[in-house]
Amino acid sequence: MTPEIKFDDFLKVDVRVGTVIAAETFPEARKPVIKLTIDFGADIGTRRSSAQITKYYKPEELVGTQVVAVVNFPPRQIGPFMSQVLTLGVPDENGEVVLLRPTVPVPNGGRLF
Repeated sequence: MTPEIKFDDFLKVDVRVGTVIAAETFPEARKPVIKLTIDFGADIGTRRSSAQITKYYKPEELVGTQVVAVVNFPPRQIGPFMSQVLTLGVPDENGEVVLLRPTVPVPNGGRLF
């Protein structure tokens, strides 16, 4: 477990829900990843993410699904791709990423609380 933080520290991390509007393989990456374009609604707009989620997900199956991501990290260059948000997941028993997703549809841009 990491050190305890104050609630104000938690509020600094902006975690939002968005809908995947495009997904494609990223053959230039060192590890297998999928490039995502995610719609976070009118206030945030669309953002791109590179996610190591190829064990359980295919690009064509992700389009139209909702994911949860940190939207206020600085962009990160991953090879020729600029990742703008961190799509969130948790490891399975083998360390493979399982996406965090709402269990029912919610409006894009909704903030985690």
